[in-house]
Amino acid sequence: MKKVVLISGATRGIGRSIAIHLANNHYSVVVNGTNQLLIDEVVQQIQSEGHEAIGYCADISDMDAVSAMMEVIIEAFGQMDVFIHNAGILRDEKCTKMTTEQWQDVINVHLHGAFYSISHVLPHLLKQGGDILLMTSTAGLLGSKGQLNYSAAKAALLGMTWTLAEELKPFNIRVNAISPAALTDMTKPVIDFITKKYEERNESFPDFWKVGQPEDVAYFIGTLLAQQDPTMTGEIFGVNGTTVTKWVKPQKSFSASSPEQFFAMYKQQKGSD
Repeated sequence: MKKVVLISGATRGIGRSIAIHLANNHYSVVVNGTNQLLIDEVVQQIQSEGHEAIGYCADISDMDAVSAMMEVIIEAFGQMDVFIHNAGILRDEKCTKMTTEQWQDVINVHLHGAFYSISHVLPHLLKQGGDILLMTSTAGLLGSKGQLNYSAAKAALLGMTWTLAEELKPFNIRVNAISPAALTDMTKPVIDFITKKYEERNESFPDFWKVGQPEDVAYFIGTLLAQQDPTMTGEIFGVNGTTVTKWVKPQKSFSASSPEQFFAMYKQQKGSD
């Protein structure tokens, strides 16, 4: 029996590539997005290749819409095995200029959308186990100037990953996060801006911004889901082209028995960096 995967934000870029790749590898795919025409294009492409897919237009930041979507999925397939939270938006702005609307828009999709979706997927995963994959970012791991809302949302998904992994381990549900670096419609404007800036300076383009393709991320996810290791949970995987990186949780750097001793050690350590 084919496994059923729900992919939020599956109409473009990484999400679309994941949907097509998993459909080609014996998954029944649910394509979620907010543009019906784009949803239909992905579904039709998958079906034209002889694979199984349905689409559902829903804003995952709307809990009622997520609930209705899950009812349709279970009616169509009778099960749920994998949820991939890929939906995302950008509302970039410096912190001194960011509006409440810009903040809430990003938090709603990335963070609330993850919670609403997982809440409705879990009752079905609890029956037989499965996988939850959350798309994070180096913005969440390291911070990113001009992206306070996005960085906060992606960092929050890390805490969600680690917590869910521990809570759901007894139920054979793995929860991992992916930090992808790929050329998509979301990253292209940023990369184009940086390319122009370095060209104006006559400087070489930084390696950090040299990114792979959405298909690379899709291939990694397919390979990850195929791993039979139930302990492979609570991990953060970076994917850039064919390069895969394992990130680790923050760890204690040092401790001291008093504030005075702490700041003395802090200055000493900072001086040696």
